[in-house]
Amino acid sequence: MSIKSDNRHLYLQVIDRLKQDIEKGIYKEKEKLPSEFDLAKHLGVSRATLREALRVLEEENVIVRRHGVGTFVNAKPLFTSGIEQLSSVTDMIKEAGLKPGTIFLRSSSQQPCEEDIRKFYCAPDENLFVIERVRTANGDPVVYCIDKIPERIFPEEFSYVEGSIFHTLEEKASRRITYAIAHIEPIGYHEKISPILECEPETALLVLKQMHYDENDEPILYSLNYFKADKFSFRVLRKRV
Repeated sequence: MSIKSDNRHLYLQVIDRLKQDIEKGIYKEKEKLPSEFDLAKHLGVSRATLREALRVLEEENVIVRRHGVGTFVNAKPLFTSGIEQLSSVTDMIKEAGLKPGTIFLRSSSQQPCEEDIRKFYCAPDENLFVIERVRTANGDPVVYCIDKIPERIFPEEFSYVEGSIFHTLEEKASRRITYAIAHIEPIGYHEKISPILECEPETALLVLKQMHYDENDEPILYSLNYFKADKFSFRVLRKRV
C-alpha cells in the first residue's frame, strides 16, 4: 500500500507509517524487518527515501541495524523517567510494575583518588565505602552500579545488605539525599559490563554519573550507573527563561 497521501516529505511519511505498523504489532519487538527492496516496494517509495527514514528511526532508537544481518525493531524501554526527577533505581523499577532485585558483586574500603578528594572534599586518608552491584527487574539484569560513600557517614559496624542505597543512607546513617548533580552520556559495547548485563553486541549503554547531596549540601554519595539503553529512556523538561 502506497503512503503518498499528504504533502510532507516522503521520508517523514515513511517514518510515521513504520511507527504505526510497529505500534499495531505488524512488526513486533526484536523482529527483523523486510529487506530494503521489499519494504520500499511495499511502501511505494525509493530505496533512498526508505534509507533516510530508517536512519532517523535508528537515531530515535526505534530500530537497530545489524551489519550483514538486517534491520530489527527495538524493544520499547521498560523504564521511562524524567532526569530532573531524583529517583532510586529501586523506585524506577517498582514504578514500572516490576520486582527489583540485587546481585551483589563486591564491597570494599578504598583510599580516595584525586578525583574522589575533589568530589567529596575529603582528606587523602578518609576511606570510601565502594559497592558494586547489578540491579535486576523481574530477575533480568538492567543496571550495573558502582556507588561510593565516605566511610565516616556510617556506623563502624555497618555492612551493606541489598536494596536502595537511598533508603540505606536514611535508615543506617540518618542522611537524606535531597538533590544530585548528574551527567549522562551514551557509550557503546563495554568489554566488562555489557556481558554482565547480557547485552547484545549492538546494545548501547547509558552512563549516569551523579553526585548526591544531603540537606546540608554535603556530598555523601557518588553513583556511576550503567543502564541498558534498550530498557531505559530518560527525558528532560526544558523551560525557556
